[in-house]
Amino acid sequence: MSTGNVAGVRSTAARSSVALHAAMAVTGLIMILFLLAHMYGNLKVFEGQQGFDGYAAYLREIAQPLLPHAGALWILRVILLASVLLHIFSAFTLWHRSRSATGGKGGWRYETTKNRRGVQRSYASFTMRWGGVVIGLFVIYHLLHLSADVIAPGGASASPYQRMVNGFQIWWVVLSYVIALIALGFHLRHGIWSAFASLGANKSVGTRRFLNQLATVVMLIILVGFLVPPLAIFAGWVS
Repeated sequence: MSTGNVAGVRSTAARSSVALHAAMAVTGLIMILFLLAHMYGNLKVFEGQQGFDGYAAYLREIAQPLLPHAGALWILRVILLASVLLHIFSAFTLWHRSRSATGGKGGWRYETTKNRRGVQRSYASFTMRWGGVVIGLFVIYHLLHLSADVIAPGGASASPYQRMVNGFQIWWVVLSYVIALIALGFHLRHGIWSAFASLGANKSVGTRRFLNQLATVVMLIILVGFLVPPLAIFAGWVS
């Protein structure tokens, strides 16, 4: 086989649906690790302003003087951004291929006893596709609010702690956060199981049961961990 043919085979393999599913799985797991770390940081709000702002400052000092100020944080941001973009690209490409395979009919595929009209609306199609859109829009708002301090519904502040407390004293800010977290929970519940299945871990009934339980546990940990700070602030337990 010539070098050109080998390169062509590799290129085709890289663009295959299997490779795209694997890319979605790996990037999804990277984002889950970030969520766990971010959740841990959010819980620092219960240590008060000094503890929370001190943790935020520490993130910018990691690996100094080997790396410049905030260097490690920017490396993590680049890795996370690349993961998000690859995740979205893979998801869109797979969706487009699936839609093309059905002649553009989307969910209109075949008749079932559940819906004789033939509309296949699965749990995954709602929670993964539209949940992903909701999460993406919220992440943009979340960054502009609590990271960049561009949007300040409770009042702008140089203190990350104060920005969080100011914002989550407003009911519609808390409500938007809760809605986004519910969408995230559904997304994680199916996504964690799907990620391990795409990587070949779903090999038996016992493994499938374990992965389902793992997905539920991780989803609940992240969901509760992220919900506690805004609800506690709104209730007046943190001020």
